[in-house]
Amino acid sequence: MSGRIFDRVMTGYLLGDNMRRTLALTAIAASIAFAATTAAQARDQIRIVGSSTIFPLTTKVAEHYAKTTGEPAPVVESTGSGGGFKLFCGGIGEQYPDIVDASRPITGSETAICAANSVRNISEIKIGYDGIVLLGSRQAPSMEITARQLYLALARTIPINGASVPNPNEKWSDVDPTLPDIKIRVYGPPPTSGTRDLMGQLLMDQGCATFSDIASLEASDPDSFRLLCRTIREDGAYIEAGENDRLVISKLEKDPTSYGVMGFNNLERNREKLQGIPVNGVAPDYETILDGSYPASRALYLYVKDDHQQLVRSLGNFVSTYVSEAVIGEEGLLADNGLVPLTTDERGETMSQAAKFAGN
Repeated sequence: MSGRIFDRVMTGYLLGDNMRRTLALTAIAASIAFAATTAAQARDQIRIVGSSTIFPLTTKVAEHYAKTTGEPAPVVESTGSGGGFKLFCGGIGEQYPDIVDASRPITGSETAICAANSVRNISEIKIGYDGIVLLGSRQAPSMEITARQLYLALARTIPINGASVPNPNEKWSDVDPTLPDIKIRVYGPPPTSGTRDLMGQLLMDQGCATFSDIASLEASDPDSFRLLCRTIREDGAYIEAGENDRLVISKLEKDPTSYGVMGFNNLERNREKLQGIPVNGVAPDYETILDGSYPASRALYLYVKDDHQQLVRSLGNFVSTYVSEAVIGEEGLLADNGLVPLTTDERGETMSQAAKFAGN
C-alpha cells in the first residue's frame, strides 16, 4: 500500500472515530436535556377525576391533605366514573390524571383501553361503601317503593299484555295506587356516571326481572335484557342533571313533588333538608348499606396510576393519607361526611394494597 493511500485510510478511520465520539456525546447531551425537561414538566399538584358521588369526599381529603402537610391541594374534578376512566386511561404523562375516584369497579373494556395506551400498572383501592338512594325534600310526600315500581316509573318501555310498549305512566299512582298521586319527576345522573350504571345493575335489572318473560332473557340474550331493563325514558319523567349533586339538592328543595337519584352520602350530609325513600322495605342507612340488606349498596374505589409516582412526587403521600384511619376509619373524616367504613378485614386488605405507596 503506498504512503498516500495509507494516509488516506488512516485519516478516514480517525475521522470516523471522531464522528462516532461526536455523535455519542451529542446523544448523551440530548438525553440529559430530555431528562431535565421531563423533570421540569413533573407536576407538583395531583390531578383526580371521577365520580360526582365521591367528589365532595375527595375534596375534603384534598383540603385535609393540604392543611396537614403543607403540600398543594390536589385538583379534583367531577366527571362521572365513566368520564373519569376515559381521561385516566388516555395515557402516561403530566397531561393525564393520576387518580380516578369511582363509584363502581373498572370494566374490562376500560382496562383494555388503559392497556392500549400504556396504562398497565393500576392499583385498585377500596375506600368504603355508599348506596344509591332515591331522595326527596323534607316536604316531599313520603313513600316506600320497590325495585319493580321504580322500573315501571323510569324505564323507557315496559311490558303490558305481553308486549314491550312506551312507558305510559305519568304519575306515581299510575305505577301503583298506593304511591303518591303526583307527576313522576326524577332528577338523576347521566350515562357517564357510576351511579347511573349501578342504578341500572342494582335496581332497574332487579325490577325488570320480576317479569318472567323478561327475566328469561338474562341467560339467553343478556344484551337484550340489559337494553330492556336499563334504558331510561326521555319524555321528561327522568331529568339528567349532569354531575352536580348540589344542583339536584337545590331543585328538590324548590320542587317538593320531585325526587332525585344520588349517593347515600348526600343524604347523610343533608339530613335536615332531605329524606331517603326505602326500597323493598329497607331504609338506606349505615347498617343496611354495610350489611348489604339495602338493595342498592355499593363499594367505592380509588384507582391510582402507579407509574405516576415518578411524575408527581406527592402522589404516594396523598394515597397514604386518603386510606389512613384519620380519613376512612370509623371515626374518620369521611365517616362524618357519609362514607360507610370498611369492615376490619377489608380495611386490612386496603392497607396492604396501599402499602406500596408508603414513603413515596
